[in-house]
Amino acid sequence: MNAIHNKDIGTKQKALAINLNPEIYGSFAEIGAGQDVAANFFKAGASSGTIAKTMSAYDMLFSDAIYGVQQSRRYVSEPRLMAMLSHEYGLIIERLGAQRGDTSTFFAFADTVSALNYNKTNEGHGWMGVRFQLEPNGQYNDVIIHVKLLDNDNNLQQQAVGILGVNLMYACFYYNEIPPVFLLSLMDNLSRDRIQIDMIRFEGPNFTKVDNRLMSLHLVKYGFSDAALFGPDGKNLQPSEVLYKKHIVMVRGRFRPVINVHMDMLNTGVKQFLQESDVDKENVVVVTELTLQALKERNADINADIDEKDFLDRVDILGSLGQTVMISNFHEYYKLVAYLSKITKLKMGVVLGFPNLEYIFSEEHYKDLPGGILESFATLFSRKVKLFIYPTLRDGVIWNCLRFYLPPHLIDLYRYLIANNKIEDIRHYNENNLNVETDNVLELIKLGANGWEEFVPAEVATIIKERRLFGYASGLEPVKALEAPPKDGDRTEIDIA
Repeated sequence: MNAIHNKDIGTKQKALAINLNPEIYGSFAEIGAGQDVAANFFKAGASSGTIAKTMSAYDMLFSDAIYGVQQSRRYVSEPRLMAMLSHEYGLIIERLGAQRGDTSTFFAFADTVSALNYNKTNEGHGWMGVRFQLEPNGQYNDVIIHVKLLDNDNNLQQQAVGILGVNLMYACFYYNEIPPVFLLSLMDNLSRDRIQIDMIRFEGPNFTKVDNRLMSLHLVKYGFSDAALFGPDGKNLQPSEVLYKKHIVMVRGRFRPVINVHMDMLNTGVKQFLQESDVDKENVVVVTELTLQALKERNADINADIDEKDFLDRVDILGSLGQTVMISNFHEYYKLVAYLSKITKLKMGVVLGFPNLEYIFSEEHYKDLPGGILESFATLFSRKVKLFIYPTLRDGVIWNCLRFYLPPHLIDLYRYLIANNKIEDIRHYNENNLNVETDNVLELIKLGANGWEEFVPAEVATIIKERRLFGYASGLEPVKALEAPPKDGDRTEIDIA
């Protein structure tokens, strides 16, 4: 049941199309923000052909009695949503399977939403999902999303939930074979200043070829969200669920590929962050970040598309090293910190190389801000954040926080940040790493030169060889490309883009 995406089809038309499909039949369970999804199907007409039941266990005691008590005790959460889907879908199969299982594709729709309260002191968000069959008596599939509600009015947020729910239902039955179109259709009759979708997960027999990591990438690429997150196992995660009330350490890079200098930077930076007196060592999450810009080759057309295989190659390697990965559209560090500061109020650490410290202090990057560099710094440094700087080597000289030359009008600002413990050099680094540059290692891999393996972690070398990543070739003569240190200006670490 697939159709060509028509972004002009209205919400009522979508609901009516589902209502008129004699196979689609199921129930709606909605907690919080009204019952606007089910209401759209009722208003469209012919709803008796689709709806077996609608309900809203709004009271927490009733909700617990029906769906069980979740360990987190958070009612707007993924565990609560999954409990709702499991319970409601199970009832449909139990009560109607024998009578109409041979002719129906059953579904259970559920959402649990916190819309804007009366005093507007909260941020609206919610979980939404569909468990559904695509053939009678078939196995079920799940599609789960997390949405942020951006309207500054409770009624508008409820309306947005209703439209999104219809879009999700329609996509499950009509766009299930083309995931990119599935994603794009979720915004039909909505705008990106009304909602953000920052997590989506496809599971089930009809989605075995869907890579949820690519879906995370597409969420950011399409502008549905500023960031998306997934774990070492590749499972998509909702950023607020993972990072809420946590100390966060961020390391940004291209990671093409991960080399020893990256791991030394990460390990020494995290170790130093853990030594901070106001950091709870048992409550820290380390995140490696890839920006959309970093997923494009250097000097590539800014509008060029992203090589999805190359993206997955990098993610596979980071996952093999146990890393939690974030995809973001935050080219500037202050935007990244502003985003994370909405999730946690605890201290954060940003680990970066010396060239990126220079980038942060380059005023040309803030021409679009009315307040220039001071406006960006007010966002970056007013939070509980600290930069940990990994040194670089130029013409035999190690450059770090103590050897950092600035225009005269920025010197006092820099000294203020140093004096107030906002910027600090990374100590106890491996000086041998300073002679190694990422692009040189990549060139050795492409040439099949003997000995490149010593510049990358053992796990990385194994994956590159087994999967022949990054243009890997083998059996060629050694190439001595790393004897000389990098030239002046070359980066020994993670690039900003």
